[in-house]
Amino acid sequence: MDISVVIALYNEKESLRELVGGIRENLEAASLSYEIIMVSDGSTDGSWEEIEAIAAETNAGGKEILHGICFRRNYGKSAALYCGFEAAKGDVVITMDADLQDDPKEIPELYRMVKEDGYDLVSGWKKKRYDNKLTKNIPSKIYNATARWVTKTKLHDMNCGLKAYRNEVVKNIEVYGEMHRYIPFLAKEAGFTNIGEKEVQHHKRKFGKSKFGLNRFINGYLDLLSLWFLQKFGKKPMHLFGVWGTLMFLLGGAIALWIIIRKLVLQHMMQTQLNTQGFTDIKMRAVTDQPLFYIALVVIVIGVMLFLTGFIAELISRNSTQRNTYKIKKQF
Repeated sequence: MDISVVIALYNEKESLRELVGGIRENLEAASLSYEIIMVSDGSTDGSWEEIEAIAAETNAGGKEILHGICFRRNYGKSAALYCGFEAAKGDVVITMDADLQDDPKEIPELYRMVKEDGYDLVSGWKKKRYDNKLTKNIPSKIYNATARWVTKTKLHDMNCGLKAYRNEVVKNIEVYGEMHRYIPFLAKEAGFTNIGEKEVQHHKRKFGKSKFGLNRFINGYLDLLSLWFLQKFGKKPMHLFGVWGTLMFLLGGAIALWIIIRKLVLQHMMQTQLNTQGFTDIKMRAVTDQPLFYIALVVIVIGVMLFLTGFIAELISRNSTQRNTYKIKKQF
């Protein structure tokens, strides 16, 4: 099979029939064998029933063109893509959104770039967008610039839903949490470094409303920090926490030791001086009366905690395996 089209959707009932028709029209015109995998991520608007109705028509006569997966509840786009990738059988896997903003006409060229040009992954670039500039376009540009800087992946639109993958790529990456935004980076980390980009056409949303608000940029930023940490220290957390913990422990210990030695030296000098004048005793400020001493103790405690955090994280990373488990209600 040439192509598997994976579509993760949530409450997009009105657009599904037109979307499937557009995909079939363009792929059959290009003489490509294909399958369409639609993953309903806990939709509540009747999307799954619409998928079943379309499948009954599309798969008539024993054809196996349209496949569906229905989650019992909403797990998120990453979960839907993960299960779609698991089921995909095509040599090239295409992902696209279900809101008709991605154009099925782009699929044959994306397929060609993977099969003939040798790319592992080709990401779409919506250079000209029809979204709200203030709430989506400008934040998206800032987000993509930051993502390029952190991940060192030179893509203009990393979060574009329209992408093409060599089948081997989707079988060797694990999309979890909300990491669907950073699939190109996950692929690069898995050793698939031949990543390309294609300018694609963007359409205005025809039905419903966007499922993503400004909170996605906050979540995206936090996920970016997670990726940075995993990239640098995911396999060696002790190298971060252990180093900083040791430095803070030594710093706090040095400050505390300096306070004690300084008091003893000053006390000895003053006592010697006073003894020459006939005095036999001297009272000095106690070490525990000095705020700097307690600051030093806090630094020592933080250092110990950081070191132990790194030690525990190291044990966890060496002895745990990550699994994605999602409850599927129906599948065909």
